[in-house]
Amino acid sequence: MHALRRQKGVSQKEMAKAIGISAAYLSALEHGKRGAPSFEFLQRVAGYFNVIWDEADELFRLAALSDPRVVVDTAGLSPAHTAFANRLAVRISMLSVETVASLEDVLEKARFADNEL
Repeated sequence: MHALRRQKGVSQKEMAKAIGISAAYLSALEHGKRGAPSFEFLQRVAGYFNVIWDEADELFRLAALSDPRVVVDTAGLSPAHTAFANRLAVRISMLSVETVASLEDVLEKARFADNEL
């Protein structure tokens, strides 16, 4: 959302006023200090920026990934899945931005590979 707002040249204060929220709430969302925004909120953002549906789908997908309090349920998965989730939980704060970007690339490639099945 931050990137879209900046790309359109809109301040937090302007956007917040236009969609009926406080600038403080918008700032907290953009900095990952609030949970994932509601579908209604995302619809207001998409409408405010006149976003086409393909871009709106991406906005909704990114918003779903923005919740700062993540719970990973590995019940029913392999022990390797559980070990990986726990190792990531312990070490995530030590990972560089570059490492996180590399891991995100791996996950994105896996998502597309799994969709091909």
